[in-house]
Amino acid sequence: MDLMAHRASVVFDPAVAAPDALVEAIRGAGYDAVLPRAEESAAGTQARDDEAESARKAWVTIVAGALAMLLAMPLENGMGALDRGLMQLLPRLYALPAGSLRWFLLVLTAMVVVWAGRGIYLSAIRALRHGATNMNTLVGLGTAVAFAYSAYATLWPARGRQVYFDAVLLILGFLLLGKALEARAKRRALSALDSLSRLRPVTARRIVDGVQTVVPLEEVRPGDSIVVLPGERFPVDAEILEGRTTVDESMLTGEATPLAREPGGRVLAGSLNYDGAVVCRAQSLGEATVLAQITRMVEQAQGSRAPMERLADRASTIFVPTVLGLAAITFVAWLLVSHSLQLALANTVAVLVIACPCAMGLAVPAALTVAVGRGAQLGVLFKGGEALERLAHLDAIVLDKTGTLTVGRPLLETVHVLALPPFRQEDGERTGHPTEEDLLRMAAAAEERSNHPLAHAVVDFARARGLAWQPAEEVQILPGRGLTARVEGHDCLLGNEALFQEFFIPLPKDLPPPGPGVTRLWMALDNTPAAYFDARDALRPDAAEAVAALRREGLRVLMLTGDSEAAAAPIARQAGITEVEAGLDPAGKLARIRALQKEGLRVAMVGDGINDAASLAQANAGIAMGSGADLAQEAGDVLLLRTQPSAIPAALGLAQSTLRVMRQNLGWAVGYNLLGIPLAAGLLYPFFHLLLTPWVAAAAMALSSVCVLTNSLRLRRWKLSPSEAPAR
Repeated sequence: MDLMAHRASVVFDPAVAAPDALVEAIRGAGYDAVLPRAEESAAGTQARDDEAESARKAWVTIVAGALAMLLAMPLENGMGALDRGLMQLLPRLYALPAGSLRWFLLVLTAMVVVWAGRGIYLSAIRALRHGATNMNTLVGLGTAVAFAYSAYATLWPARGRQVYFDAVLLILGFLLLGKALEARAKRRALSALDSLSRLRPVTARRIVDGVQTVVPLEEVRPGDSIVVLPGERFPVDAEILEGRTTVDESMLTGEATPLAREPGGRVLAGSLNYDGAVVCRAQSLGEATVLAQITRMVEQAQGSRAPMERLADRASTIFVPTVLGLAAITFVAWLLVSHSLQLALANTVAVLVIACPCAMGLAVPAALTVAVGRGAQLGVLFKGGEALERLAHLDAIVLDKTGTLTVGRPLLETVHVLALPPFRQEDGERTGHPTEEDLLRMAAAAEERSNHPLAHAVVDFARARGLAWQPAEEVQILPGRGLTARVEGHDCLLGNEALFQEFFIPLPKDLPPPGPGVTRLWMALDNTPAAYFDARDALRPDAAEAVAALRREGLRVLMLTGDSEAAAAPIARQAGITEVEAGLDPAGKLARIRALQKEGLRVAMVGDGINDAASLAQANAGIAMGSGADLAQEAGDVLLLRTQPSAIPAALGLAQSTLRVMRQNLGWAVGYNLLGIPLAAGLLYPFFHLLLTPWVAAAAMALSSVCVLTNSLRLRRWKLSPSEAPAR
């Protein structure tokens, strides 16, 4: 059973080949194909269809097998009490001669096998044609031998020749039931992917020449103006033109906190508009949206193969021929000891069936599929199974400073009011001295139309204080220096020292210089210095907690930054990092990571910018602090949609827990076979006269797959906690 492991995507030219013709061609080559639906992923569609088909076939086959078992009882042991009771329910069947009853079972079994088991046998035959074996080889061979012997006993009956039609049907039924359970597990594992796919609306409110029209999403083009009302989801990645609102991006980033958005702010397709009607300009559409990129990356990661899975595959290639050899030995040994062909045959079939390595084949891909889906829910995107395994084996983690440990943009710290004469109104009347709130309000009014990071810092600080202001007039941006504006009847100047020198405004003397990492913004009113604002890049609120969590996991934590030592030291001290190297360009960071690797350390690099791309690629595991705009360009093995350091230990913890589940699954699969094969071969018979019938072996085989799937599905509820965190 390999539904979880192998999947391919096909890109085609619709002008050359129709989709239906492409599907038929792929199916004609012996593979299955499905067209993706707009409302859900192709993998989720396939899993749902596989589950329904396998479940239907499984229950029909099991019911037919149970009926065959009941009807075969008088053929083997004579008429018992149970048979006499059933005789009243099925008088015509029980009234048939033994030969006719066997013929009825032969026809029933053949019909069900052709209908329900066709895919299993075709898979085994295709593998044999290529000189290989797979998980269906053992079951196909075992049931084929049992059916062939039963058909022989029906065509040429003789005393002591029993039939095993019930075993054939029950074996196939349990195998198909296992496939149905596997498909259900896969569908649940892909629920995060399908929920992402369903987030995007199918229509949009487009504005053309002032007229609002609801159109299919396919008709929206970049640059179109669209309206999104409260309670609706954004249909495309867009920039807000008019209005203010808060949005919920939790399904994309894992962050449940509502985020404020205003003109100039970017919104992502699939995010929920909470409380304000906004007009947006469409930017990225269709497959270019961040939502589509995330969905595609999760689907590709779930279809990837981990190194541990390749190890299991190599073990399976050895395992199947070994089991075939053991089955042959079992047959010969029982034939020589018991002189009973049917006893030798029954034990051989039991060995073939119980050894079906379904659990071994599911051990790694089941855990990987569930983990990737769970990671997507938490805002952690693994680019594949290999990346996940590398992330689980680390000795050191290197953190960039700006944008990773810090917010990545200046935040206003303090407002310093300078000595000013009383305000003068336009009529010449003087009022009281301006307060800190007066100056902050006026500065925010002037900076509101600027896109400079310091302007955003001033405006955000003023809004946090609950201040409101009238729009400024005559705003003029002076690139690289600042701006001028008319605010509340005053000439306002905001900028750096060069701007003040340009307007011949003397700066106050004897003021303390800016501290390390501090950027100073000066303000003047009516050509008189009024205030200065100090801003700095601040440590993210959860950075210190994240570093502490990484240290508890036994990791060596370093910070590499291009900033000066004076700017880096306070941030490192607040975050709890003792190993700091400052003043490094991208080549310097790369060289430092290589040096750590030469020490024998397995290193992860965490960065957020293009300048970190080389280091992310060189590290044993690259972790990119991704923002929506740069998602497709990131070079890391793992993308953290939540730009929060706390997502780093979460990613590591999920990777380690997944690896532990993989090992548990493989351990169970190997242990099950080490115990089950000797029992099926008759190891206990000399001591307890106990044998496993073929259908009991099939039930045990199905149970092993259920155990592996159930263990893997525990990852759907994974949370980073002291009890869940794996020991290093």
